[in-house]
Amino acid sequence: MSDIELAFLMMGALLVLMGFRIPIALSMLGCGAFGYTLLAGAPALLEYLGTAPVSKFSTYDLSVVPLFLLMGELATRAGITAELFRTCNKWVGHMKGGLAMAAVAGCAAFGAICGSSLATASTMGKVALPEMRRLNYAGGLSAGSLAAGGTLGILIPPSMVLIIFAVLTEQNISKMFIAAFAPGFLAAFGYMLAIAIYVRIWPGSGPRGEQATWGERIRATKDVWHISLIFLIVLGGIYLGFFTPTEAASVGVFLTAVLAFTHGKMGMADFKESLIRTAVSTAMIFFIVFGADLFSVFIALSQLPSAGVDLIENSGLSPYMVLILMLLTYLLLGCFLDSLAMILLTIPIYFPIIMAMDFGLPPEDAGIWFGILALVVVEVGLITPPVGMNVFIIKSFDPSLALKDCFKGVVPFLLSDVVRVGLLVAFPSITLALVHLLD
Repeated sequence: MSDIELAFLMMGALLVLMGFRIPIALSMLGCGAFGYTLLAGAPALLEYLGTAPVSKFSTYDLSVVPLFLLMGELATRAGITAELFRTCNKWVGHMKGGLAMAAVAGCAAFGAICGSSLATASTMGKVALPEMRRLNYAGGLSAGSLAAGGTLGILIPPSMVLIIFAVLTEQNISKMFIAAFAPGFLAAFGYMLAIAIYVRIWPGSGPRGEQATWGERIRATKDVWHISLIFLIVLGGIYLGFFTPTEAASVGVFLTAVLAFTHGKMGMADFKESLIRTAVSTAMIFFIVFGADLFSVFIALSQLPSAGVDLIENSGLSPYMVLILMLLTYLLLGCFLDSLAMILLTIPIYFPIIMAMDFGLPPEDAGIWFGILALVVVEVGLITPPVGMNVFIIKSFDPSLALKDCFKGVVPFLLSDVVRVGLLVAFPSITLALVHLLD
């Protein structure tokens, strides 16, 4: 068996193990270790295991992960989701489908200080679903808008998946955050447009709410000034060069903790629980990254990426056709894997191929552009059947919702995502313009 055949065999074994619900970290670690041993021998594997974990997890860039996770935990316990939803509802709730639009806008705002799609969908679902039921919103529209809105949590910075991608591919985290802004707001606008079209095709699905006065809107906006301040300090500090991402995360944790203690209902017991949940989530992510690193080293030893580059160059396919095929595989994998698993599984193979092709962009721009495209398509996987974790989270809050209606409800948002991906592929400047402006 050749080295490349062994690589394909281990990739197949990895998918089989994950299909049997073996944790992805263990699956990647086991397949990577087995393949590495066959290619380089057991002593080489032991030497790798003796040095790689320390060198990998002592990197400064990875220290941002637990900080942003803790910031998200504290933001969730600060109770700011209700304030964000109420403020957005004051501005757009009187429109057809206004509550759904307010939920999307609230998810975008919460995602800017959370960084987790599941947490965004969960917290906004608890707040928005009861109000939607009160106004007799269609179940499909309610579930679809909240599940799709939740995906903004990993697209609008800070994003855990984006940080991991940047670390794996040695991209600049600050520039990745900047590049994600325009696609993130384009996603929020596209979702709101999808809601507006939906309620005009099915008028009874999203009734109008009460219209707020301008005074009520201004007062509601003033109620979220502290949230806006945290957002501006953390991300503005990164973009203006005052903070590194890690320093900005530290400042964000402190400010969010102050907000949670003063404006929320968080006590010391809740704070301790936030620390524990952050530690557990960090350990899980780092274990996955370690498994992915070993699997990536094995894939590199097998020469599969180099063979993939040669195959693509000799295939006659254009770079954009190759890119589209890669994005389609993400959509397929999204039906079975979570976002982080998809990134860790594919980047060791896809990224060298992308960097070897000519898209008419400098190498750094090509890396950033592909990272955002991968993140956008991975995000779509959170609402595609049969897994669609965001959909199941929303359904768990309202057992009366039929799963079939929930997945039907996300179809308009999936169509919006297809249009958005097409725009980002056709016009890389949408992603890169702000990076160049602030560079």
